[in-house]
Amino acid sequence: MSKHDNDFGKIRSILWPIHKHELKKIVPLVLMFFCVLFNYTILRDTKDTLVVTAVGGGAEVIPFLKLWGVLPVAILFMLFYTKLSNILTKQNLFYISLIPFLLFFVLFALVLYPYKEYLHPNQFCDNLQNYLPQGLNGLVGAIRNWTFSLFYIFAELWGAVILSLLCWGFANDITKVSESKRFYAVIGILINLANIASGCLMQWVSDIRMETPKNIDPWQISLKYLMLATFLSSVVIMVIYWWTNKNILPSLNLNISDQVKKIKNTPKQTLKQSFQQILSSKYLGCIAILVIAYGLAINLVEILWKHQLKLQYPNPSDYNMFMGKFSQYSGIFTLFMMLLCGSKILQKFNWKASANITPIILLVTGIIFFALIIFKDNCIDIIAFWGTTPLMVGVIFGTIQNILTKSCKFSFFDPTKEMAYIPLTEKEKVQGKAAVEIVGGRLGKSGGSLIQQAMILWLGSLTAITPYVAIILLGIIVIWMFAISSLSKQFIECIKQQAVKEDQHTTKSYEYYPLNSTKQKASSKTDIEVLTAKPIA
Repeated sequence: MSKHDNDFGKIRSILWPIHKHELKKIVPLVLMFFCVLFNYTILRDTKDTLVVTAVGGGAEVIPFLKLWGVLPVAILFMLFYTKLSNILTKQNLFYISLIPFLLFFVLFALVLYPYKEYLHPNQFCDNLQNYLPQGLNGLVGAIRNWTFSLFYIFAELWGAVILSLLCWGFANDITKVSESKRFYAVIGILINLANIASGCLMQWVSDIRMETPKNIDPWQISLKYLMLATFLSSVVIMVIYWWTNKNILPSLNLNISDQVKKIKNTPKQTLKQSFQQILSSKYLGCIAILVIAYGLAINLVEILWKHQLKLQYPNPSDYNMFMGKFSQYSGIFTLFMMLLCGSKILQKFNWKASANITPIILLVTGIIFFALIIFKDNCIDIIAFWGTTPLMVGVIFGTIQNILTKSCKFSFFDPTKEMAYIPLTEKEKVQGKAAVEIVGGRLGKSGGSLIQQAMILWLGSLTAITPYVAIILLGIIVIWMFAISSLSKQFIECIKQQAVKEDQHTTKSYEYYPLNSTKQKASSKTDIEVLTAKPIA
């Protein structure tokens, strides 16, 4: 492809590489993602506060919940979703998937949490704990605080179902591969404001304890405010989705309705056949490895960090206050990183280079974090000289590691993963994405939980298993990077085949405006050139 003049200035190419005629597509997407991520951050931090600081709870509860709670529910939802995708339109499928979350979080704030003392089987679990080994205390804690466990499951699935499956799926439906590098970079930058907003809200509601009477649970008041914000934000999501489908999509000529009709006219497969078809796809298999590897890696690191965090902040309001600050700083850093280099990398570097950033950062920060935990006893004098404790050092560096990793997830991992879905068929986007995101994502985190459960039963504590977890983390990241290399080759080939098919069926070119070019007519092969471009010096 020949070189062209720059359509945007240097600053605009980073902050807003969007043409005027593209606003009707990008603005609703940004608003929808903002609301979804706003809820995601609130739910993520709240679920940890509930299960980690609960009486009889702790970070040891999380591996059991991920394996025996989140994974089975995720599989059931995937089967339910796949079945409904053969019956309902995409719009109705979106609403049917979102409304149960909306209702549960309202029910939790108004009924389940206020009456937890009557609902939790404390006496039964006290007796159970006397008969089971210490390594199963996490399982007992999950049963004891079952309403919190249920909240944890729903909150975990929000990220997989609403964010990854529904919203990213909708974005992939209305975005061309050639637009995705610009659009997804912009979305990544702007939606991180949601992290900052939700972090500020969580800090504010945590401060309510200073104003409440002693006989009132301040955390219960905070929960009501947080769930009210989640409810209102969810309503906004549905309104934006409805308005976009009604007023915007018809003018884009995307033929989404025709694609849906094609799916409905094809012979219906059983759930088993659909799942077998997904498993037999090497392309989807590589995406699944990426998702599972990320889930495994982040889960192995996070559990150890949250264990130290609980020891440092045992009070729910203090814990939630810290998580609010964590989300706020995470959003600020991610926004800064994307402005500084994220959008440039996605736009100028090839897919493989961008996708490898997340595992590399996780590897480097993970090594430092684990080294500090394993060898902290050798550094007591140095740590004391700086006026702190080994526990606080573990909390601080674990926080830094998590902020860096999550920043890379939103800046590089999510955009590159979603780009890989775009050239797939409509059926693969619906059913294949459901299996990868819902089951694959939960399988990754549940797999990490299974590893930790087995080692805790063997060695007795989270502290004792730390060196072994570090070795396993290294192996997971190596497999992750091999999968990226394989998927990169398949991705390029898939785009080439798609371009050939489009050229065979139509001679009409479409409008495309590459980031560093003047307005021009281009054929679908432009996608190939954009995605396989070599790094610019």
